Amino acid sequence: MALVIRLARGGAKKRPYYRMVVADSRMPRDGRYIEKVGTYNPMLNKDDENRVKLDLDRIKHWMGEGAKPSDRISRFLEAAGVLDGKKRSNPNKGKPGQKALDLIEEKAAKAERAAEAAKEAAEAAKEAAKAAKEAPAAEDAAAE
Repeated sequence: MALVIRLARGGAKKRPYYRMVVADSRMPRDGRYIEKVGTYNPMLNKDDENRVKLDLDRIKHWMGEGAKPSDRISRFLEAAGVLDGKKRSNPNKGKPGQKALDLIEEKAAKAERAAEAAKEAAEAAKEAAKAAKEAPAAEDAAAE
């Protein structure tokens, strides 16, 4: 029998409330459990002391019996100082998705086309100014 310390969901729809329970890993998430060792109410503010309640003595007892905490429970225990903090690394978390990459590429191409159009317009204006400058000079030469 593999023991786990995990969250069992309760509460109404869109109003979650969790019990921290010690259960056999083969049991359903909200099913039969051995002992309730705390609560977690995500609807409360993060600085509220009733958001996470832990019975640390019982949790330590069950961990001594071989119970493994789930990821979320281990984070609560790290915050409480019971477990040592794990170094977590998710280098792909901050990377943009494929749609965002396509959008960035599209914007870059659009900006490049706009820059080329502006450059061509500047060259055309330069040519027009040069032609306008030469035309009066040619008229002066013809008048002489």
